[in-house]
Amino acid sequence: MFVSVSTECFPDMSPDEVLEFIPGLEYTAIELPIHETGNWLKPSDVYNDLERSIRFCRDTHRLDIAALSIDLAPGPTYYDHFAACCKMAKAIKVVTLIVPCSELGTPFNEEIERLRKLVEIASLEGSVVGLKTQIGRMSQDPDTAVVLCDNVKGLRLTLDPSHYITGPHQGGNIEKVMKYVQHVHLRDSTKQKLQVRVGQGEVDYGKLIQQLGKVGYDRALSVHMLPLEGYDHRSEMRKMRLLLESLL
Repeated sequence: MFVSVSTECFPDMSPDEVLEFIPGLEYTAIELPIHETGNWLKPSDVYNDLERSIRFCRDTHRLDIAALSIDLAPGPTYYDHFAACCKMAKAIKVVTLIVPCSELGTPFNEEIERLRKLVEIASLEGSVVGLKTQIGRMSQDPDTAVVLCDNVKGLRLTLDPSHYITGPHQGGNIEKVMKYVQHVHLRDSTKQKLQVRVGQGEVDYGKLIQQLGKVGYDRALSVHMLPLEGYDHRSEMRKMRLLLESLL
């Protein structure tokens, strides 16, 4: 296992500023967002100019890319844009593609069909889909997350334990999801707040790392924290890195 950081942790910085800033925090690996609504590369950009997108992702100031977070706009080009992102991931040697689960209320069979199609497209380029565990989505329940993986061969999870601490299924046993984990998002959380200062929440990082180790997990622990008003974000980011590295 190794520590990485999502560039989404720095929403007020431009891509160039973020890539220059992160090495100063002594992170060596990053997670890049490819979101249609973001200020980074968009899936439509990747589809329209694959070669330019590949060059953009390679210019990371020597930071390794642990994963790509893919968020697509709905519409007739949905799967075409995802396929382009998979081609780019293969070119830059990134395997893990993080995708959001559908919102609560989505018909189960409809979500299974969508996920099967995504996994099929990704597998053609050697990529793996890691479905995010997230409040307000079908994956907010660990039991449902497991059922989705059981019904979609090759589907994996991006485990965010905070959403199981703060969400409606708080206190549940998440051991059952461990064998499906492809990627991990981390911050500190309480039952009332999704994010609190590092060390003031209920995430048991040591236990989590131990559980992941039992199933042979050897990939990224990706810090995914937004700035907290009134606190030094640089200090919090450095504190989280040091904490995780001390446990590895």
